[in-house]
Amino acid sequence: MLKIDGVNVSFKSERQEKLFGTSRKQVLFDISLDIPKGKCLGILGESGSGKSTLGRVICGLLKPDSGDIYINGNSVYGSKIGKKELRNKLSVVFQDYTTSANPRFKVKDIISEGIAVKERKTGQKIDRLAEVTKMLEIVGLSGDYINRYPHELSGGQLQRVCIARAVACNSDIILFDEAISSLDAHTQVQIMELLIKLKENLNLTYIFITHDLTSITYLCDDVLFLYRGRVTEHIPVSEISKTKDLYAKKLLSSIIEF
Repeated sequence: MLKIDGVNVSFKSERQEKLFGTSRKQVLFDISLDIPKGKCLGILGESGSGKSTLGRVICGLLKPDSGDIYINGNSVYGSKIGKKELRNKLSVVFQDYTTSANPRFKVKDIISEGIAVKERKTGQKIDRLAEVTKMLEIVGLSGDYINRYPHELSGGQLQRVCIARAVACNSDIILFDEAISSLDAHTQVQIMELLIKLKENLNLTYIFITHDLTSITYLCDDVLFLYRGRVTEHIPVSEISKTKDLYAKKLLSSIIEF
């Protein structure tokens, strides 16, 4: 469904120029992988590993120096068709739910942003109130939340609303960029259980960017380890204890004994 092919990314850096005589610092090195439909890929790495930069490339927000993203075989960065298809196929749930939800909007308005995307895709008018209620129920909230503002919700409730907005777009792929890291442990488990249920019921494909290995093992089918912009391991989660990669072992040492 989604293919990443030989992606390289660099940024302009004055410090890099002073130290090494080149004005650009490379942050991603020849990243290639396939994400099959209905699967969840975890992208794991410490701060500065390049995982959020890779997320921006996948979302179509950052053109790579070389390489490309393909959605159903169509080039994203070399084709208007690919960019349009990516917008139709992929939604994003961000880490900071407090800024990704407009504080002046009620819950019904926030979720309606996603419904408006679906209307543009299908060319059909949707009963927004009924659809908002349906989306709330899908993420485990009642219709009583329709007229509430973000400040009236807990962190877990607001993130459910943001997930509902992403689902309302009718996208096949949802990218989660550290989407549960700012929640407490109990709420994280609840959100991950919700995501598993949605993935199975709606046949969704997930890309889950995080620095937390526990959530990867709970939610994902495969895991991609990133270290300083390079892929150090890409394996099924079921085989994660068999990794021979030193960096992967370091991350695993807190929960798995080798």
